[in-house]
Amino acid sequence: MTGINARIAGELGVAETQVAAAVDLLDGGATVPFIARYRKEATGALDDAQLRTLEERLAYLRDLEGRRSAILDSIRAQGKLDAGLAAQIARAETKARLEDLYLPFRPKRRNKAQAAREAGLEPLAEALLARPDLDPVRQASPYAGKNDVPDAEAALEGARAILIERACDDAELVGSLRETGWQRGRMAARVRKGKRLEGEKFADYFDFSEPLAKLPSHRILALFRGEKEEILDLDIADAEEPRPGTLPWQEARIAQRLGIAERGRPGDAFLMETVRQAWRKRLKPATETDLRARLWTVAEEGAVTVFARNLRDLLLAAPAGARPTLGLDPGYRTGVKVAAVDATGKVVATDTIYPHEPRRDWNGALMTLAKLVRAHGIELIAIGNGTASRETDRLAAELVAKMPEQSLTKVLVSEAGASVYSASAYASAELPNLDVTLRGAVSIARRLQDPLAELVKIEPKAIGVGQYQHDLGEGKLARSLDAVVEDCVNSVGVDVNSASAPLLARVSGLTERVAGNIVVHRDANGPFPKRAALRKVPGLGPKAYELAAGFLRIRGGEDPLDASGVHPEAYPVVKKILKATGRPIEALIGDGATLRGLSPKAFADDSFGLPTVTDIIAELEKPGRDPRPSFRTAAFAEGVETIKDVKPGMRLEGVVTNVAAFGAFVDIGVHQDGLVHVSMLADRFVKDPREVVKPGDVVQVRVIEVDAARKRIALSMRSSEAPARQGQERRDAGPRPGARPKAPAKPSSRPAAEPVGALAEALCRAAEAKGPGGRKS
Repeated sequence: MTGINARIAGELGVAETQVAAAVDLLDGGATVPFIARYRKEATGALDDAQLRTLEERLAYLRDLEGRRSAILDSIRAQGKLDAGLAAQIARAETKARLEDLYLPFRPKRRNKAQAAREAGLEPLAEALLARPDLDPVRQASPYAGKNDVPDAEAALEGARAILIERACDDAELVGSLRETGWQRGRMAARVRKGKRLEGEKFADYFDFSEPLAKLPSHRILALFRGEKEEILDLDIADAEEPRPGTLPWQEARIAQRLGIAERGRPGDAFLMETVRQAWRKRLKPATETDLRARLWTVAEEGAVTVFARNLRDLLLAAPAGARPTLGLDPGYRTGVKVAAVDATGKVVATDTIYPHEPRRDWNGALMTLAKLVRAHGIELIAIGNGTASRETDRLAAELVAKMPEQSLTKVLVSEAGASVYSASAYASAELPNLDVTLRGAVSIARRLQDPLAELVKIEPKAIGVGQYQHDLGEGKLARSLDAVVEDCVNSVGVDVNSASAPLLARVSGLTERVAGNIVVHRDANGPFPKRAALRKVPGLGPKAYELAAGFLRIRGGEDPLDASGVHPEAYPVVKKILKATGRPIEALIGDGATLRGLSPKAFADDSFGLPTVTDIIAELEKPGRDPRPSFRTAAFAEGVETIKDVKPGMRLEGVVTNVAAFGAFVDIGVHQDGLVHVSMLADRFVKDPREVVKPGDVVQVRVIEVDAARKRIALSMRSSEAPARQGQERRDAGPRPGARPKAPAKPSSRPAAEPVGALAEALCRAAEAKGPGGRKS
């Protein structure tokens, strides 16, 4: 364990004692949010990001150690473990290296090499390898007619199989071929015959080549998806063709490793053919499989990171607050579903209106909405951003104009995942008397009031803020997204007297069962008057209470501290502060002048160190403060309702809906998100789009290019009209660096300094990353 802790400490750049403390806490059942917030003294104030990395690396390295132990046991049981091999296995730092070392000892199915050994051909293989000056046929003749070896040719084939297996079981050779292949290899893609029209969305990859080590995550996923959909043929090729008369570097390396060279001796031709077959029949397919797996790992890690970051931004988006809200789920033939919810999110009314085709009951729809607004004191109108959203937005705009006394605010809200929630078991239990179609309108209204509280009811990957999320492995994505949700929920805190069971289940230390028990207890006995009352909830034991209490808020309860982020275990520190100031808790909370004048050191002791006391004082100044930004809305341009209305040069306001490695998607109110390519996000060089924008940001953009037929809009956030920096344009333009420059119609054939080409190419990738429709996949 000490070795693992030391390695993680080195990777994180922290002390081993910090890692050891965090590992002990995790092993003891503590959660990352709890450790990050309430155990800073123990870990040296490791933050949640460091702890998440630590947790992930700990699992990997423990799994690595388990595999190492199993391999040692297996080789030892075969009686083949010597000191040198044991030392090599002990030094292996990756699973790939471990498996390379285990290759010669892994139990194998009976193959040609094994059959050849059983036929007694190993001495022949050894002789031919050691003495190339010997004639292979003459050496093989004595083996003919024995042990099921019909002739000399069969004997030579058996000897070759033994030598090929020796090369394939050589850990150093296999690892060398893989690593050099990664550095020198290129991924090449070609469109399949007859697939050009069908695969138009993959047009950027019809004639494509790029070094493996430089392929970004989104491009790898696009290539693999194109292959999966039988549009593209992929091939891993070497960067350079071998010079005439020379061996490919892979075959040369195999020959060198086996001690084989072409010198005109009788056995050289046999041995060189053995090298050729070893590479082409065995090592090349295996190496390509490993390189593909490595590409997939790179792609998956990148995509999961993008998804996790975007999900965090969406969950922590500004809440509109506890205000009566009207949710509109737009539609044409089936009508616009309407749900009115009060300030607490309780459904108070529902209806369906038909302002659009085919009924076109515009005035009737306005009258219905006006009645609901007056009857329930509506302040906000949340409009889903799906089909018919812009037309419904225009309806809401007219309603706002006709009812100035109500001070209504209309907001376009992402409806990603709303249909998933509507059909869920939880929605059926929460809204049992509502039709599935109306539940979506309720969800849209509530996610405007509090995005975090509503979105936790939906499976994270259904929220639609990732790239190629449906191509990713379930396990890694689920773990990453669950961690994001847990961190977000606990950073904001949860009102235990109003939170839903799904929201409570994301609180540190609480399971779904315990969360359900809290709701049942609350419904049966009324609101919890204080945190300590939670101990009466069935299943909520001392450990769960310790992990959860600091993140649960009780507003208006018996103890003002219960509405803050101060953990109950630290209440004695607050009592010391009250005694020192001579102020009652009600007067001290929020008194910034008094609190800022205190010295945290004066209240620190062996139980509560300086970091905890500092946090307590900050929390008393702004108890239960919400880390989310203040609520703000975008104003879409009047008269710009479809992609046909968008013209180059227009300056528009929009909302960032998604951020990918190559840029940001912006909703400008025309049913099709535009793309601000990374080179157009700012006047300066931008490496990571998230340096500039995040989902939910309201931004000003300028239209650069519109392709209505392909539903693509290129936008810019740069203040200057000048083209983007050439260096960035060249690198970010994407999928054409190795393509042949003979097709001027393709975007990448334009000069590097011209922004439109890069944007057009990025749009092609973007459309694929976002999926059909441009909003979510």
